Order: sequence, then C-alpha cells, then structure tokens
Amino acid sequence: MRIDESTGIRVLHLTTEGAPISTPDDATDLIGDAWAHHAELVAVPVERLDPEFFDLSTGIAGEITQKLVNYRLRLAIVGDIATRVDASTALHDYVWESNRGTQVWFVADEAALEEKLARRR
Repeated sequence: MRIDESTGIRVLHLTTEGAPISTPDDATDLIGDAWAHHAELVAVPVERLDPEFFDLSTGIAGEITQKLVNYRLRLAIVGDIATRVDASTALHDYVWESNRGTQVWFVADEAALEEKLARRR
C-alpha cells in the first residue's frame, strides 16, 4: 500500500498483491487503513476484488461501496473491466452512474484516476 496526495486529496493505493476484497468486513479493514493514513479516497486494483464483486446480483459491490461511502470515504476501482462491462447491462449502468458522481469511480488506470481527481475535487 502507498499513500499519495493528488490535487489536495490523500489517496490510499492498495497493491495488486494481497487478500481479495470480498466481504463487508474487508471494507471495514479498508476503512481502518484509510483512517490510519488520513486518506480520503481508497484506490483498489481490480485484481484485488473478488470476481463476484462484478456480479451485481450477489450484492457484494453494493455492500462494500456503501460501507465506504457511509464512512465518508471515496472509492476508486482501478483497472480494465471492459469485458465485464460489455457482458452485463447492469454492471454497465452501475459503472456509468457511479462515474457521474463523486464517491465511487471506475477508472482504467492511475493516470485516469489522477485526471478524474483534478476535475472532481
């Protein structure tokens, strides 16, 4: 994990290595890590998410994202999910709607996250 301060926003970046994030308890751990480092946004690589996160019928995505938002943390999912988005209308709509807001974003890479942060502080 590393901490960056980008455009005045402190970001906790998780590494691709590590246990998968798949439960609300995992979200609680993220919240603790973010608070310990005074981060406002948690950037999670796609590789760290349980594949069921992207099957919206499981409810995992909603539980994890809602928990972070309830604790006033932003969440960025970083990585290529184009194949998954193309295969699911529900996921496509969720990603599109999330990216319109300020709390949960899906971005292709860290450069895209930097750009989004610069526009949406």
